[in-house]
Amino acid sequence: MRILNLFGTLLHDGNLWHLNRRSARGAFAVGLFWAWMPLPFQMVFSALMAVPFRVNLPLSVALVWISNPLTMPVMFYLCYLIGTVVLKAPPEPFLFEASFEWLFHSMKTIGKPLITGCLLMGITASIVGYFAIDWLWRLSIRKEKLARYIKYKQRRAQSPPK
Repeated sequence: MRILNLFGTLLHDGNLWHLNRRSARGAFAVGLFWAWMPLPFQMVFSALMAVPFRVNLPLSVALVWISNPLTMPVMFYLCYLIGTVVLKAPPEPFLFEASFEWLFHSMKTIGKPLITGCLLMGITASIVGYFAIDWLWRLSIRKEKLARYIKYKQRRAQSPPK
C-alpha cells in the first residue's frame, strides 16, 4: 500500500500499537472526536490523526464505531438540535439517511447547524473521553496498589515474629 509510505517510520512507534495510559487516553480523544463527524470513512480520518498524535491506532479506529447505522440518526439529530440552539436558527425538517446523496443535499438546508453541533459534540466527547480514561486508568492503578498493600499486610500479620 503506497499510502502507508506517507508515514515512513512513524508507523513503527510503539504507542500506536501498545496500550498504555498515554496512548489510550489519546486514542479515546481521537476516536470519539471522529465518531461525531458526519463524514464517510471516519475510520480513515481517525487513523490519519492517530499516527501524528502517537496514540493507539486500533483503539482510535474502533471507537469511531460508536456512530454506526443504528446510532447515527440519533447522534446527528442531537447535533443538529444543538447547532440550531447555538446558532439561534429555526429548526428545519430533518430526516436522516445514511447516503452520500442525503449528505450533499442536506448540507444546503441543515448544514451549518449540523456541522456546528457535530464539532461541539466531537470536541466535548473528545475532552471528556480523554480525562475519563485518564482518571479510570489512575483509579485502576490505585486499586491494584491498594490490593497489593493489603496482601502484604496480611502476609506480614500471619508470619511468625523473628
